[in-house]
Amino acid sequence: MKYSSFLWLLFLLTFCDRADRTDVSKETTSALKVTPYTDSLSSTAEEPVITDDPMFVETSDTVSVYGPQSITRNILQDKNGDIWFASWQGIMKYDGKVFTNMTLKERLRHFHVFSILEDHTGGLWFGMIGGGLYHYDGNFFTYYTTANGLAGNNVTCIMEDSSGQIWFGTNAGLSCLNTSGGQTFRNYTRKDGLLDNTIWSMLQDHTGKLWFGTEGGVNSCLNASAELSGKSSVKFIKEDVLPFRHVLSIIEDKSGRIWLGSQVGLSCYNPLTKVIVGEKSVNRIYENFTPNIFEDNSGDLWLSSGEPNSSKMILFRCNTLEAIQKGSKAFTKITSETQVFGVTQDRNGAIWFGTMNGARRYDGKTITDFLKK
Repeated sequence: MKYSSFLWLLFLLTFCDRADRTDVSKETTSALKVTPYTDSLSSTAEEPVITDDPMFVETSDTVSVYGPQSITRNILQDKNGDIWFASWQGIMKYDGKVFTNMTLKERLRHFHVFSILEDHTGGLWFGMIGGGLYHYDGNFFTYYTTANGLAGNNVTCIMEDSSGQIWFGTNAGLSCLNTSGGQTFRNYTRKDGLLDNTIWSMLQDHTGKLWFGTEGGVNSCLNASAELSGKSSVKFIKEDVLPFRHVLSIIEDKSGRIWLGSQVGLSCYNPLTKVIVGEKSVNRIYENFTPNIFEDNSGDLWLSSGEPNSSKMILFRCNTLEAIQKGSKAFTKITSETQVFGVTQDRNGAIWFGTMNGARRYDGKTITDFLKK
């Protein structure tokens, strides 16, 4: 590679568990309630006791006018309008006036947070690196780890499908949580057809097809609804037409095209024509490491990607059609931050993005940070 793109991955390096398919009873899953971070989990030779994360950034401000001051990996605005941050300082919430560190307020485990999802009920899910998973129902946090059946304790991506099932991508395979039929996890690994046990990204497209970006390539799944009934196994298909490894991001644009951000750059696949733009380096849309892609309300793409001949991962914006037609010439550089992570858009149309040093908000003209000066 032309630059040190894998510096970004150093923030993820923790132990990797081996996981087989596991069912967990409702009683077992619900029994593990949130306790202070001095709690202990039952341990076996296969399941080590989880200790707090040495990479967690300890702070003392539970409520502040300042946002996260550390790595902020993902951002989400919930149905109530609050902004949530997956940061190295833990779970943080912004109500438009103040930032509340929910990890400190609720005495949660001290792990850096990587992924966020709001489900159809308004429940929030937070995936951590090394620390498992939290669910927040608006009143209480519930804690899940491999001790409760989760495939792995590095939760890198979360998705809800059209059946209401929640999927978790981990370092040790996929976990699917049936939220309506007993609160049980079912786990899937290479034994079940996945190309790799490290899952980086997930998508359900408008046809209902599921896509999984793994370290080893792209899998898809056509019969996920069977998972809900438990009558048959999920069949994972190897997408040979998408020969990309280390697929960190997958999105579907408003026209039904599938965009993939991977180790080798940005590519676009049209399922109707079976045409890939970016299959070969000679016609790849953008040829640098691309870990995050987001489509805004107007149909423009935002991506964090490597700057040519540099270790920086900065924020770009481009029109989808222009990107296909013009390639890298269609990209407009938005910021010169050294590293840019997850991107989202709020109700007012502003773009929020995480960086190595907190979160930023871009209103189309001005970038605002929330840092202590």
